Amino acid sequence: MFSRGSLLAGAATVALYMVSSLAPAAAAPAPLAPKPPSPSVIDALQRDLGLTAEQAVARLANEERAMTTESALSGALGDKYAGAWLNGDASQLLVATSDASTADAIKAKGAQPVVVSRTLAQLNAVKDQLDQAPAQAKAGASLWYVDLPTNTVVVLAAQQAAGEALVAAAGVDKDAVRVTVSAEQPKPFIDIIGGNAYYINGTTRCSIGFSVTKGSTPGFVTAGHCGRAGASTTNPTGTFQGSSFPGNDYAWVAAPGNTPRPWVKGSGGANVVVRGSTQAVVGSSICRSGSTTGWRCGTIQQHNASVTYPQGTVSGLTRTSACAEPGDSGGSFISGSQAQGMTSGGSGNCRSGGTTYHQPVNEALSVYGLTLTVG
Repeated sequence: MFSRGSLLAGAATVALYMVSSLAPAAAAPAPLAPKPPSPSVIDALQRDLGLTAEQAVARLANEERAMTTESALSGALGDKYAGAWLNGDASQLLVATSDASTADAIKAKGAQPVVVSRTLAQLNAVKDQLDQAPAQAKAGASLWYVDLPTNTVVVLAAQQAAGEALVAAAGVDKDAVRVTVSAEQPKPFIDIIGGNAYYINGTTRCSIGFSVTKGSTPGFVTAGHCGRAGASTTNPTGTFQGSSFPGNDYAWVAAPGNTPRPWVKGSGGANVVVRGSTQAVVGSSICRSGSTTGWRCGTIQQHNASVTYPQGTVSGLTRTSACAEPGDSGGSFISGSQAQGMTSGGSGNCRSGGTTYHQPVNEALSVYGLTLTVG
């Protein structure tokens, strides 16, 4: 059941206190001592930045002071302010200004002044113009950003000409922009969760079955009728690696860079944890999750049913009384905490009731050599 074209388709309360003029003046409260950093933060900084515990504590203290200083100076400098940044070990705060006469005020706050030609407001205006360039011009660039230390806006692109084309299309001052050739190709990191929507070739919507991995590659299983091998997906970005329909109705999509989760989207958006994939017996309760009708439950009526669709016969399906509708295809069937299969098809709907069939998940895992993501 896939859906074509679905992508388009307090007020604050203030207390006033009256204080008697005869009452003695209250002593000013003592300043609160700074709280020590969380051990988990210290551990992570040691691991990821290669610091000692002492260096991590010192860095955090410097960063906290820098936030206060930067806030004060950005206000004091006003339209002369051109940004602030820390040096490599966070021991020195550098503050940029377009007016050399403000350097002493910056030093007085313990920061290092840097005199530049463009203010932060001017740099942001250049970046905003790039944002507003035509989509076709932006397609050749990976990203662009305000780079405070160089007092420029940087455009990263796979080819120099593509970056320069964006600059030209936006009509910005070329002297304010640096185009840098880079292989960086950002993409969204998405949690792969059963029942969520994904899109095939930008036109068709189906639902994720279960998160899986093949070796170190993350992905998900879904219905075979949702896409053929080689078809591309978005949300998450991936590619169909294998697909079988009719005869069977399973497929798997590799989605590198995304995060497989041992979850199925349940009632009210709460996640149901997947613990395994032991097949439930006939008569057991079973629930399914899909991007059209959400979380719906019923019972298992039969295993090993053969169903004839207009495209051909699919064998080995499980028949259930849980309802589904177009767009739910590929979505998760789960009994308790055990993954059962991916929505294939059915009859009826979730308003009047219906019968739905799912492709057992274990067959797809075995055929493609996949590992189910479990919690």
